[in-house]
Amino acid sequence: MTVATELPAAEGLVLRPFRDEDAAALVEIYRDETLRRFTRIPLTDLDEAARWLDLQHRGRADGERYSFAVLEPFGGSAAGAAAGAAAGPAVGSAVEDGPATLVANVVLKRGTPGAATAEVGYWTAAAARGRGVAPRALEALTRWAFAAFAADGLVRLDLLHQVDNAASCRVAGKTGYHLAGVLRARPPEYPLDGHLHSRPAPPAA
Repeated sequence: MTVATELPAAEGLVLRPFRDEDAAALVEIYRDETLRRFTRIPLTDLDEAARWLDLQHRGRADGERYSFAVLEPFGGSAAGAAAGAAAGPAVGSAVEDGPATLVANVVLKRGTPGAATAEVGYWTAAAARGRGVAPRALEALTRWAFAAFAADGLVRLDLLHQVDNAASCRVAGKTGYHLAGVLRARPPEYPLDGHLHSRPAPPAA
């Protein structure tokens, strides 16, 4: 099938596929202890970042994984520039009027193309937390996913997180992903129980 060419749209943010030049920004963001705690793949240097980016490129090409870099443009005002500088290193972007900062990642994991369900995931850079970045980006990804894959049979999106990740639980609730159940731990890959949140596709117009 052909995926919609339009990118997810979120207020105050730019979402685009990851690029190889995002590697340095990723390494800097992954210095955050909280992010490392809740993600499984370490990104401690440029080589690891390059391998992670290659996974995203191949996943998109195979129709199994659609990762989006979430960028916050800055340069239009003193407040915007200060926010961008605080959030992390600037990266190249599709923004025409200036540089932007990588502040988050959102991803649609399809697994099997054509399946009725898929999984969403995300992380937010430490300096960008508490400003509504994650809910805005996740809502944009959700709307995009249902629009892009409705004709391919997608009827539900799931969001999973460890039970001790209270921030992810709040983001899920803000974006209409209701708690559907508890998933039991499967050490060592999943050392703690998890929450399963779900959101159904909107009614057909």
